[in-house]
Amino acid sequence: MSPPPKNVAILCNPLAGSGRARQCVTYILGELQARGIRHLVFDRNWPPDLYGFTEAWIAGGDGTVHYFINAYPELSIPFAVFPGGTGNDFHRFLYGHLSPGALLDRVLQSEPRCVDVGRCNGKYFLNIAGAGFEGSVVKSMQGRKKLPGKASFLWTVLRNIASYRPQYYEIAGDGIAATGHFLMVSVANGRTAGGGFRISPDSRIDDGLLNVVLVRDVPLLARLRYLPVIEKGQHLALPFVQHATTRGLVVTSDTPIPFHLDGEYAQDDSLAIDVLKHRVRVLY
Repeated sequence: MSPPPKNVAILCNPLAGSGRARQCVTYILGELQARGIRHLVFDRNWPPDLYGFTEAWIAGGDGTVHYFINAYPELSIPFAVFPGGTGNDFHRFLYGHLSPGALLDRVLQSEPRCVDVGRCNGKYFLNIAGAGFEGSVVKSMQGRKKLPGKASFLWTVLRNIASYRPQYYEIAGDGIAATGHFLMVSVANGRTAGGGFRISPDSRIDDGLLNVVLVRDVPLLARLRYLPVIEKGQHLALPFVQHATTRGLVVTSDTPIPFHLDGEYAQDDSLAIDVLKHRVRVLY
Protein backbone atom coordinates (compact mmCIF):
# COMPACT_ATOMS: atom_id res chain seq x y z
CA MET A 1 0.00 0.00 0.00
CA SER A 2 1.54 3.32 -1.08
CA PRO A 3 1.80 6.16 1.47
CA PRO A 4 -0.61 9.09 1.16
CA PRO A 5 0.59 12.05 -0.93
CA LYS A 6 2.56 14.65 0.96
CA ASN A 7 0.70 17.53 2.54
CA VAL A 8 3.20 19.80 4.26
CA ALA A 9 2.45 22.29 7.02
CA ILE A 10 5.08 25.06 6.83
CA LEU A 11 5.37 26.78 10.19
CA CYS A 12 7.30 30.03 10.20
CA ASN A 13 8.34 32.62 12.75
CA PRO A 14 8.38 35.78 10.58
CA LEU A 15 10.51 37.62 13.17
CA ALA A 16 13.22 34.96 13.39
CA GLY A 17 16.67 35.84 12.13
CA SER A 18 15.68 39.43 11.25
CA GLY A 19 13.62 38.17 8.32
CA ARG A 20 15.76 35.19 7.33
CA ALA A 21 12.89 32.83 8.13
CA ARG A 22 10.66 34.60 5.58
CA GLN A 23 13.38 34.32 2.94
CA CYS A 24 13.69 30.62 3.73
CA VAL A 25 9.93 30.13 3.30
CA THR A 26 9.95 31.96 -0.03
CA TYR A 27 12.50 29.49 -1.36
CA ILE A 28 10.61 26.48 0.02
CA LEU A 29 7.32 27.64 -1.53
CA GLY A 30 8.88 28.00 -4.96
CA GLU A 31 10.32 24.49 -4.80
CA LEU A 32 7.15 22.83 -3.52
CA GLN A 33 5.01 24.55 -6.13
CA ALA A 34 7.42 23.47 -8.88
CA ARG A 35 7.27 19.88 -7.65
CA GLY A 36 3.48 19.83 -7.23
CA ILE A 37 3.59 19.05 -3.49
CA ARG A 38 0.59 20.17 -1.43
CA HIS A 39 1.42 22.63 1.34
CA LEU A 40 0.04 25.39 3.51
CA VAL A 41 1.99 28.18 5.23
CA PHE A 42 1.36 29.42 8.77
CA ASP A 43 3.32 32.34 10.16
CA ARG A 44 1.89 34.43 12.98
CA ASN A 45 -1.16 32.22 13.62
CA TRP A 46 -0.25 28.56 13.86
CA PRO A 47 -3.11 26.00 13.82
CA PRO A 48 -4.25 24.40 17.09
CA ASP A 49 -3.36 20.97 15.67
CA LEU A 50 -1.76 19.49 12.55
CA TYR A 51 -4.53 17.09 11.63
CA GLY A 52 -4.57 16.27 7.92
CA PHE A 53 -0.92 17.08 7.32
CA THR A 54 1.63 14.35 6.60
CA GLU A 55 4.64 16.32 7.90
CA ALA A 56 5.62 19.71 9.34
CA TRP A 57 8.47 21.91 8.15
CA ILE A 58 9.72 24.58 10.56
CA ALA A 59 11.44 27.72 9.27
CA GLY A 60 13.16 29.52 12.11
CA GLY A 61 15.83 29.22 14.77
CA ASP A 62 16.13 27.23 17.97
CA GLY A 63 13.50 29.40 19.65
CA THR A 64 10.99 28.59 16.93
CA VAL A 65 11.73 24.87 17.20
CA HIS A 66 11.31 25.13 20.98
CA TYR A 67 7.94 26.82 20.53
CA PHE A 68 6.90 24.15 18.03
CA ILE A 69 7.71 21.15 20.23
CA ASN A 70 5.80 22.69 23.15
CA ALA A 71 2.85 23.83 21.00
CA TYR A 72 2.29 20.27 19.74
CA PRO A 73 3.20 17.98 22.67
CA GLU A 74 1.26 15.06 21.16
CA LEU A 75 2.91 15.39 17.77
CA SER A 76 2.47 12.28 15.62
CA ILE A 77 3.78 13.42 12.21
CA PRO A 78 7.47 13.84 11.36
CA PHE A 79 9.03 17.28 11.07
CA ALA A 80 12.02 18.97 9.46
CA VAL A 81 13.91 22.13 10.42
CA PHE A 82 15.04 24.82 7.97
CA PRO A 83 17.55 27.43 9.19
CA GLY A 84 15.80 30.78 9.58
CA GLY A 85 17.17 31.95 12.92
CA THR A 86 20.44 33.36 14.20
CA GLY A 87 22.14 30.38 15.85
CA ASN A 88 20.32 27.41 14.29
CA ASP A 89 22.16 24.95 16.55
CA PHE A 90 19.55 22.19 16.41
CA HIS A 91 19.30 22.47 12.64
CA ARG A 92 23.09 22.23 12.32
CA PHE A 93 23.15 19.12 14.51
CA LEU A 94 20.68 17.42 12.18
CA TYR A 95 21.85 18.58 8.76
CA GLY A 96 25.29 20.16 9.03
CA HIS A 97 25.94 22.90 6.48
CA LEU A 98 23.91 21.79 3.46
CA SER A 99 23.04 24.23 0.70
CA PRO A 100 19.31 25.15 0.43
CA GLY A 101 18.85 22.81 -2.54
CA ALA A 102 20.68 19.90 -0.92
CA LEU A 103 18.74 20.42 2.31
CA LEU A 104 15.39 20.37 0.51
CA ASP A 105 16.33 17.18 -1.34
CA ARG A 106 17.51 15.61 1.91
CA VAL A 107 14.22 16.36 3.65
CA LEU A 108 12.12 15.12 0.74
CA GLN A 109 14.07 11.87 0.44
CA SER A 110 14.56 11.07 4.15
CA GLU A 111 12.67 8.46 6.10
CA PRO A 112 11.50 9.65 9.54
CA ARG A 113 13.93 8.84 12.35
CA CYS A 114 13.06 8.77 16.04
CA VAL A 115 14.86 11.25 18.30
CA ASP A 116 14.77 12.04 22.00
CA VAL A 117 13.19 15.05 23.68
CA GLY A 118 14.36 16.61 26.94
CA ARG A 119 11.90 17.81 29.55
CA CYS A 120 12.54 20.44 32.22
CA ASN A 121 9.87 21.36 34.76
CA GLY A 122 7.22 20.15 32.34
CA LYS A 123 8.56 22.07 29.32
CA TYR A 124 10.15 20.25 26.37
CA PHE A 125 13.51 21.05 24.82
CA LEU A 126 15.25 19.51 21.84
CA ASN A 127 18.73 20.96 22.12
CA ILE A 128 20.12 22.14 25.48
CA ALA A 129 18.96 23.18 28.94
CA GLY A 130 21.61 25.46 30.44
CA ALA A 131 21.80 27.02 33.89
CA GLY A 132 24.25 29.42 35.48
CA PHE A 133 26.33 31.57 33.15
CA GLU A 134 24.49 30.25 30.08
CA GLY A 135 21.20 31.36 31.59
CA SER A 136 22.66 34.74 32.50
CA VAL A 137 23.95 35.26 28.96
CA VAL A 138 20.58 34.39 27.42
CA LYS A 139 18.86 36.79 29.85
CA SER A 140 21.23 39.58 28.77
CA MET A 141 20.38 38.94 25.12
CA GLN A 142 16.63 39.31 25.61
CA GLY A 143 15.14 42.11 23.56
CA ARG A 144 18.38 42.78 21.68
CA LYS A 145 18.84 42.47 17.94
CA LYS A 146 20.86 39.33 17.27
CA LEU A 147 23.65 38.94 14.76
CA PRO A 148 23.92 35.77 12.65
CA GLY A 149 25.83 32.77 13.99
CA LYS A 150 27.66 33.00 17.30
CA ALA A 151 28.52 36.72 17.14
CA SER A 152 25.79 37.94 19.53
CA PHE A 153 26.36 35.07 21.96
CA LEU A 154 30.15 35.56 21.99
CA TRP A 155 29.88 39.31 22.46
CA THR A 156 27.50 38.86 25.41
CA VAL A 157 29.79 36.20 26.92
CA LEU A 158 32.80 38.53 26.77
CA ARG A 159 30.79 41.42 28.19
CA ASN A 160 29.63 39.38 31.22
CA ILE A 161 32.36 36.84 31.87
CA ALA A 162 34.38 39.02 34.28
CA SER A 163 31.45 40.11 36.47
CA TYR A 164 29.55 36.82 36.67
CA ARG A 165 29.50 35.21 40.14
CA PRO A 166 28.65 31.48 40.05
CA GLN A 167 26.02 30.30 42.48
CA TYR A 168 25.92 27.14 44.54
CA TYR A 169 24.22 24.08 43.04
CA GLU A 170 23.28 20.61 44.18
CA ILE A 171 22.90 18.18 41.29
CA ALA A 172 21.65 14.64 41.79
CA GLY A 173 20.24 11.98 39.53
CA ASP A 174 20.84 8.88 37.48
CA GLY A 175 24.62 8.69 36.87
CA ILE A 176 25.46 12.10 38.35
CA ALA A 177 26.02 13.69 41.77
CA ALA A 178 27.79 16.99 42.38
CA THR A 179 27.71 20.02 44.66
CA GLY A 180 29.53 23.32 44.60
CA HIS A 181 29.79 26.63 42.77
CA PHE A 182 29.51 25.99 39.05
CA LEU A 183 30.10 28.38 36.20
CA MET A 184 28.01 26.23 33.85
CA VAL A 185 25.42 23.52 34.31
CA SER A 186 24.45 22.19 30.89
CA VAL A 187 22.09 19.28 30.22
CA ALA A 188 22.26 18.49 26.53
CA ASN A 189 20.35 16.53 23.96
CA GLY A 190 22.17 18.34 21.15
CA ARG A 191 25.83 19.30 20.86
CA THR A 192 26.10 23.06 20.40
CA ALA A 193 24.55 26.27 21.71
CA GLY A 194 25.01 29.95 21.02
CA GLY A 195 25.49 29.49 17.31
CA GLY A 196 28.20 26.85 17.42
CA PHE A 197 29.77 26.54 20.89
CA ARG A 198 30.39 22.78 21.20
CA ILE A 199 29.24 22.54 24.80
CA SER A 200 28.40 18.83 24.63
CA PRO A 201 30.40 17.31 21.74
CA ASP A 202 29.57 13.70 22.68
CA SER A 203 25.78 14.06 22.65
CA ARG A 204 23.61 11.75 20.58
CA ILE A 205 20.02 12.60 19.90
CA ASP A 206 18.65 9.06 19.79
CA ASP A 207 20.36 7.20 22.67
CA GLY A 208 17.74 7.82 25.37
CA LEU A 209 20.26 9.81 27.43
CA LEU A 210 21.07 13.44 28.20
CA ASN A 211 24.68 14.59 28.52
CA VAL A 212 25.53 16.63 31.61
CA VAL A 213 28.46 19.05 31.44
CA LEU A 214 29.44 20.84 34.65
CA VAL A 215 32.10 23.56 34.71
CA ARG A 216 33.30 24.59 38.16
CA ASP A 217 34.22 28.17 38.96
CA VAL A 218 37.69 29.25 37.84
CA PRO A 219 39.53 32.61 38.04
CA LEU A 220 38.94 35.22 35.34
CA LEU A 221 42.16 34.51 33.43
CA ALA A 222 41.26 30.82 33.28
CA ARG A 223 37.77 31.68 32.04
CA LEU A 224 39.26 33.69 29.19
CA ARG A 225 41.93 31.08 28.46
CA TYR A 226 39.52 28.18 28.24
CA LEU A 227 36.64 29.90 26.46
CA PRO A 228 38.06 28.99 23.02
CA VAL A 229 38.63 25.44 24.27
CA ILE A 230 34.95 25.13 25.19
CA GLU A 231 33.95 26.71 21.88
CA LYS A 232 35.83 23.93 20.04
CA GLY A 233 34.44 21.16 22.28
CA GLN A 234 37.85 20.20 23.70
CA HIS A 235 37.02 20.79 27.36
CA LEU A 236 35.58 17.53 28.67
CA ALA A 237 38.94 16.26 29.97
CA LEU A 238 39.82 19.47 31.84
CA PRO A 239 40.19 19.00 35.63
CA PHE A 240 37.43 21.48 36.51
CA VAL A 241 34.90 19.91 34.13
CA GLN A 242 32.63 17.01 35.05
CA HIS A 243 30.82 15.07 32.33
CA ALA A 244 28.23 12.28 32.60
CA THR A 245 25.15 10.86 30.91
CA THR A 246 21.80 10.61 32.63
CA ARG A 247 18.16 9.69 32.17
CA GLY A 248 17.11 12.28 34.71
CA LEU A 249 18.37 14.63 37.40
CA VAL A 250 17.34 17.44 39.72
CA VAL A 251 19.21 20.73 40.08
CA THR A 252 18.65 22.84 43.21
CA SER A 253 20.25 25.98 44.60
CA ASP A 254 19.99 28.35 47.54
CA THR A 255 18.84 31.14 45.20
CA PRO A 256 16.57 31.17 42.11
CA ILE A 257 18.20 29.53 39.10
CA PRO A 258 18.53 31.46 35.81
CA PHE A 259 18.35 29.00 32.94
CA HIS A 260 17.38 28.59 29.31
CA LEU A 261 15.73 25.91 27.21
CA ASP A 262 16.88 26.05 23.58
CA GLY A 263 17.79 29.71 24.08
CA GLU A 264 14.50 30.69 25.77
CA TYR A 265 15.13 32.28 29.17
CA ALA A 266 13.39 31.27 32.40
CA GLN A 267 13.98 31.23 36.14
CA ASP A 268 12.90 28.75 38.82
CA ASP A 269 13.81 27.52 42.29
CA SER A 270 14.79 24.05 41.05
CA LEU A 271 15.03 22.11 37.79
CA ALA A 272 13.65 18.60 37.32
CA ILE A 273 15.04 17.31 34.02
CA ASP A 274 14.52 14.00 32.24
CA VAL A 275 14.53 12.54 28.74
CA LEU A 276 11.71 11.07 26.67
CA LYS A 277 13.34 8.46 24.46
CA HIS A 278 12.33 8.49 20.77
CA ARG A 279 9.50 10.92 21.53
CA VAL A 280 9.31 12.51 18.07
CA ARG A 281 10.25 11.71 14.46
CA VAL A 282 12.46 13.93 12.34
CA LEU A 283 13.22 13.98 8.61
CA TYR A 284 17.02 14.17 8.45
